[in-house]
Amino acid sequence: MKTKILIALLIFLALPQLSEAQCAMCRAVVESEGDAETAEALNDGIVYLMAIPYILVAGLFYFIYRRMRN
Repeated sequence: MKTKILIALLIFLALPQLSEAQCAMCRAVVESEGDAETAEALNDGIVYLMAIPYILVAGLFYFIYRRMRN
């Protein structure tokens, strides 16, 4: 079970195209300009900025879990 979750997480992080997301304001500005390359770059930046805090918090909770378990 744990390995399946870990594999799914790694695939999700390795392929940011699966998690395309933008805030409403950023999306509106980029769509009004009509430049698809800029929109894609902005989208990738948002995904990477969003992912780092989640990875750090997940690592912290995993470390605490391992410490409490021993």
